[in-house]
Amino acid sequence: MTIWKPELKDGKGPKYRQIADAISEAVEAGILNPGTRLTPHRILAYELGISPNTTSRAYAECVNRGLLYGETGRGTFVKIPRKDLDRSQGLGRAQGPVDFSRNLPFPGPGAAHLASTLSQLGASHDLQVFLDYQTGDGHLKHHLEAGKNWLNRTGVKASNEEIVITNGAQHGIFTTLMSVTCPGDTIVTEKLTYSPIRLMAKRLGLKLRTVEMDDEGLNPDALDRACSASQVKVVYLTPTIQTPTTITMGEDRRKAIAALARRHNLILIEDDVYGPLRPELVVPLVELAPERTIYMSSCSKCLAPGLRVAFLRAPDTMVRSLRQAVALSCWMVPPLMSEVASRWIVDGTASLLTEAQRSNAAERQVAAKKILDGYIFRADPHGFHLWLTLPSHWQSDIFCREAERRGVILSSGHIFAPDNRFDPGAVRINLSHEPDQNRVMAGLEVLAELLKEEDRQGVMVL
Repeated sequence: MTIWKPELKDGKGPKYRQIADAISEAVEAGILNPGTRLTPHRILAYELGISPNTTSRAYAECVNRGLLYGETGRGTFVKIPRKDLDRSQGLGRAQGPVDFSRNLPFPGPGAAHLASTLSQLGASHDLQVFLDYQTGDGHLKHHLEAGKNWLNRTGVKASNEEIVITNGAQHGIFTTLMSVTCPGDTIVTEKLTYSPIRLMAKRLGLKLRTVEMDDEGLNPDALDRACSASQVKVVYLTPTIQTPTTITMGEDRRKAIAALARRHNLILIEDDVYGPLRPELVVPLVELAPERTIYMSSCSKCLAPGLRVAFLRAPDTMVRSLRQAVALSCWMVPPLMSEVASRWIVDGTASLLTEAQRSNAAERQVAAKKILDGYIFRADPHGFHLWLTLPSHWQSDIFCREAERRGVILSSGHIFAPDNRFDPGAVRINLSHEPDQNRVMAGLEVLAELLKEEDRQGVMVL
């Protein structure tokens, strides 16, 4: 935390505005750098001899100006300036098809932070620890502490003994299935779900069943019927910004799922890789049924896709088996990668990069809403993707082929259906990973024209 206070002796105008102006000047001058945690407003009020309401109003004014952002329970931080966000979006691919198929974070300013972190590491005296096998629980203690910090941001309470670190969430899902199932067990998912689940189940010899969804995600009545009809062992679901539908379950729905898990003795795998993107927290399933829920959150979606570090919180009865599954599949998460993730979580870089992702996602969702106005789609204001329902005469595969012919790559809705015969008549459009905002707009315009053209003609172009 930076103990910073402005000079207000000769200032003019309301004190809250003087403070806000001083913060603006300090940010512009580089005195307050992006990611800096500011003095809590009550402490600043004490230092300045003014009312806490005044400093609180000053911080709120800076939030409105786009200078600061707040995180519940953590404090107030300096944002990345808009010009730096714009500059970062100019990196990467700037030609070829517009790629809306990859559900990855946008290429933000993480590279500059990585350079700084590696420089700090290079100046340290004990690098050998990052080249050795990890012993004991498999991780340096401060990596587990950082994982506890990261999980706490989405409302998950965990001890070091309950945390397992994996090579990203996909590895976390696979090792979880390895540790809690046997060949022949039945796993249930939402009717539309994360596409690798089907192949994981096949590879592990699991029976995969899907259950119906409604406007709040997994339908409890459908889950109850599935569990009554057959012996279900595990339920895998994404309650927050679900892939591909973008649905976020409300608290009552989560309580109903937790109650069913207890009634049918189910293990819940809660995939919450998008949870940190939402400013408003919804109580996680793991807090409602901690004794039977394995919760996972990843750095790859919110910080950088190449940062393959995920933190799992598991009941103490399952932790040993999970760690054995990690060791069997890869022995350990590379300690150097865990170190980078841990440093970013502790020093505020992770908060800064997550806020940049939220800001970018919100801007692109607004643009998509305008361009696709008049068509049916779901989206979360801070999510990376949207779920576009196609006019009835389109099949999702055919629509994707025609879009690609016009220079836009999409994900066909059927790839998210474990039942290959089911075509949801929708496509997933990922807005985040294209680095150039102009290309995103152009790609959306192509889709809008394609939808308009086919609506008018009422025929499919094959």
